[in-house]
Amino acid sequence: MAAKLDYQWHLRQVMATRGMFSTTDLIAPLAKRGIKLSSSQVYRLVVERPERLSLKILMALLDILDCTMDDLIEPIAVGGQAKKTKAAGGGEAGIGSLRPKRARITPADQ
Repeated sequence: MAAKLDYQWHLRQVMATRGMFSTTDLIAPLAKRGIKLSSSQVYRLVVERPERLSLKILMALLDILDCTMDDLIEPIAVGGQAKKTKAAGGGEAGIGSLRPKRARITPADQ
């Protein structure tokens, strides 16, 4: 079975290493390269993981930030298996047995 691929988007981290801490710092450099995006579009590009991305925008980002695609996009393999952890004892107890019991308050005269 082939592994499914996913990716992590590191634009915010790359911007921070270049001293760009505001999403609006990209608006002027993008416009200089002929890409007109609103501040909300740039915000979504920086903060969220884009599902679709124009190659022109990607190339402009690489040029502005002086980085490579590997710096911006990190491919990760996603396995088809569920990520379940077993309890230390080897059983399937899980966290339920570790939860505290609810205290019961009874009147003092009983």
